[in-house]
Amino acid sequence: QVQLMESGGGLVQPGDSLRLSCTASGSTLRSYTVGWFRQAPGVEREFVATIKRNSGSLYYADSVKGRFTISKDIAKNTVYLQMNSLKPEDTAVYYCAAGSGIITSSLRNGAAYTFWGQGTQVTVSS
Repeated sequence: QVQLMESGGGLVQPGDSLRLSCTASGSTLRSYTVGWFRQAPGVEREFVATIKRNSGSLYYADSVKGRFTISKDIAKNTVYLQMNSLKPEDTAVYYCAAGSGIITSSLRNGAAYTFWGQGTQVTVSS
């Protein structure tokens, strides 16, 4: 079992940056594929980025590619989402999720992840 806690959300202006953190307890993130998802009001949850267990391969949604970067610090048992050039359409609750044994074709599917954090709000507005 792993417990996940997100932090780092807030209110920023378009073009600003934020770094979200997902800190794990109860188990090492080395054992899991860890992803970020987001959900805006009235919209289905969508995949943002993930870092695959073992290989460390990175995957991004087209909407954030080139602006967001996912990374992992095993020593701190934390996964980060660096978000640059934020846009109003990035406004959402951001969740981190962890799972093991996720095949590549399922990495963008939230249902493939077993453990979820409580979410952190990101609001991009002028």
